[in-house]
Amino acid sequence: MIVTLYSQAETERFAEDFAEFLKPGDVIALSGDLGTGKSTFSRALLRYLAGEPELEVPSPTFTLVQTYDLERLFLAHMDLYRLEEPEELEELGLEDTLERGTALVEWPEMGDARYWPEALLVKIEEGPEPDSRIFTLTPQSSDWDARLKRLQARRELLLGTTWMERPRDHLKGDASTRSYLRLNGEAGGAVLMDYPPRAGEATLPSGKTYAQSVHLAHSIDDFLAIAEELRHRGLRVPEIYALDRPNGLALMEDLGTQFIVQDGAPITDRYKRALDVLLHMHQQAWPETARSGDATHALGRYDLASYMTEAELFMEFYRPHAEGKEASSKDRTLFKEAWQKALAPLEALPKTWVMRDFHSPNLLWLDRAEGLDQIAQIDFQDALIGPIAYDVASLVMDARLTIPRDLQEELLAHYCEKALKYLSDFDEGLFRYGVATLAAHRNTKILGGFVRLNTVFGKPAYLEHLPRIREYLVQALSHPELEELKTVYDVILPSNPLLHSASK
Repeated sequence: MIVTLYSQAETERFAEDFAEFLKPGDVIALSGDLGTGKSTFSRALLRYLAGEPELEVPSPTFTLVQTYDLERLFLAHMDLYRLEEPEELEELGLEDTLERGTALVEWPEMGDARYWPEALLVKIEEGPEPDSRIFTLTPQSSDWDARLKRLQARRELLLGTTWMERPRDHLKGDASTRSYLRLNGEAGGAVLMDYPPRAGEATLPSGKTYAQSVHLAHSIDDFLAIAEELRHRGLRVPEIYALDRPNGLALMEDLGTQFIVQDGAPITDRYKRALDVLLHMHQQAWPETARSGDATHALGRYDLASYMTEAELFMEFYRPHAEGKEASSKDRTLFKEAWQKALAPLEALPKTWVMRDFHSPNLLWLDRAEGLDQIAQIDFQDALIGPIAYDVASLVMDARLTIPRDLQEELLAHYCEKALKYLSDFDEGLFRYGVATLAAHRNTKILGGFVRLNTVFGKPAYLEHLPRIREYLVQALSHPELEELKTVYDVILPSNPLLHSASK
């Protein structure tokens, strides 16, 4: 990959784009004559990773190594110019660095390339014009080759637009493979969404992957199709400014930084407005296939197989985490049969498009808008067809923050009052049973899913949410008609105070 840049600002933007693709274990071998811009590139990259535009980045010329223990990545900035013997690399702690994070190595020719056989070689040379630079990036592994292709695709989408010149602002992602960039450093501009298609996922005994079994979106086409239908139905979603469908890239409207929470607490009026959005959706008949241009997406259905595949995450990951051993086949059968019985009445609930993660991280508040436009949805590609109670349950028992019980009841009463007026044949008792059952199911799934994110993907931060989610599960199972299901949880968690203590 060869990139020609014509100013220091362009070099800094390139460093910011490049930084998005770094991960632990990487070695960046950065070479170039004195004055070609290695320091400019390194400084911009580190400041971007730190999220501090004024971060002091001293040259490691004399210290040989300068370390940065950043929230996003541990990085060791090395300068080998004064290295006398290549073997001295061991004294610089390169091996330890690569176990923790990334090494950015200047003057790599003074070392020994056998220490970094899969490095990315980056060579900087002077370009044809003053302040211009030519970057030649040579991958030494297929992984780096794939990452460079995505880097190039991102930049090509922005070329010729004003957004290419804007500073980048990394947006912290969630558990998905999608990543996001805010392209002007402030709200009101554009967001670049990078949505690679699913690939290489393990199959379950059914022969399907987990994503296929529970109808998770496959590619950006699903996002585009769902967004178009929501927009057509009067719901606020980001506008698309530019698109590269084959590479899963979209330049979208930036809808701001205000959410339905403030300072970590739910804002009641905003939550009620979000419920109004759901009620608006629940009054409509939704198609089974969504379309946007050539992009189509056939929505799955929340059937028993989908529910059970999600619930079984609890038995596979949370139960061993809590009890220290695998569940017995008897316990698994007991769990499955109890859930089948609890879920059966939900077939009588009206069906709608279920957004699936209709909760605070995915709902923006547009202060200057009016009515339903005050709520903007930004994560909806996993939508499927299911009961009207599902999204209400995910909102009033928000997995990312604590909703007090009295507020939960106030929100449910708000929805039910309007539903009795606007939804024909609305059965409040059945609906409330559905909210309790689906909240129990959702929090069961999330307990297993969050432990899985730690166990399989090394993301311990998700474990911090477990106490809240356990409490939500307790609340949901306190519904009188879920007593039998609650008893099963007591049986399969004999030594864990999940229900025993929390319900007192």
